[in-house]
Formats: sequence, structure tokens, C-alpha cells
Amino acid sequence: MSGEGHMKSESGELPAGDHTTVTIHFTLRLEDGSEVDTTRGKRAAEFAFGDGNLPPGFEKPIRGMRAGDTRTVEVAPEHAFGPWNPHNVQRLKRSDFSNQDELEEGVVMSFADPAGGGELPGVVRAMDEQGVEVDFNHPLAGRTLTFEVEVLEVAPAATH
Repeated sequence: MSGEGHMKSESGELPAGDHTTVTIHFTLRLEDGSEVDTTRGKRAAEFAFGDGNLPPGFEKPIRGMRAGDTRTVEVAPEHAFGPWNPHNVQRLKRSDFSNQDELEEGVVMSFADPAGGGELPGVVRAMDEQGVEVDFNHPLAGRTLTFEVEVLEVAPAATH
């Protein structure tokens, strides 16, 4: 990609990488092209490079990009939200649910994380009189995603 024809700000010379804060617009799509998430038309996303907020498969393609650059990459499940794990599907007693009337397939509910540390989202997959099957996998686990990213700004990371 040549930078001819448009002016670059000072930050446009700085490549995304360690010790930078990167501002991006992104769109995430499933295998069939349907949109899962986007910042387009909303506030851009900002992150400190290497802070762990982005899965490696999304951060790695941004390394070396400069303000004004765009890129589209396919991200395999193991570099995105992980493979789908059957051990993350658990059967819980129906009597454990205080909100019985909210129970239906496909509903996302919050559960206390047994490992401590807050809430864990789970999707109700199936249920019967006695129990409820809940999938604690990330909703995008096991999916190959298309990540379209545009770098808006790369700035030196603030030092403490």
C-alpha cells in the first residue's frame, strides 16, 4: 500500500507494535460473511498493544500497520476464541434456577464463576423437566472469523 496522494500525520509514521496505543475500526464476520461485531458507525476501539485485550489472532496482523492501513485476515479458532470444547457444556439441575420463567433455548444467562472472579456467561442449549444444559463455550468458539481492520491512529503508549 503506497502512501501517495494523502497526507500523513506524525503518528502515521509510527508502526503498531510494543509500547504503542492503537485506535482501530474493525468488522468481524462469520464464515458465511454475516457480521458479528463492528465499530463502524460507532466509537473506534483503542487498545494498548500487547495488553492481552485482543486475542493473538487479532493483534498479530495489526503489528507493523500504520495509520491509514487496512487489512482483512482470516483468524482460525485457536487464535481467536478457542476451539469448541464439549467439557464446557454442563447439565445443571432445573431447581438451581431462581428465574424458571426466563429459561428457554438460546438464552444467554450469567452464572457465578466457580473459579472465582465474577460472572460467566452461558447459553441454554436444551432443557427438560429435571435439568438444563448450559454451554459455557464462548459463542464464537470453534469459528473461523474474518477480521477486517483499519488503523486510525498509532501513538506512543503513555508511560507511568
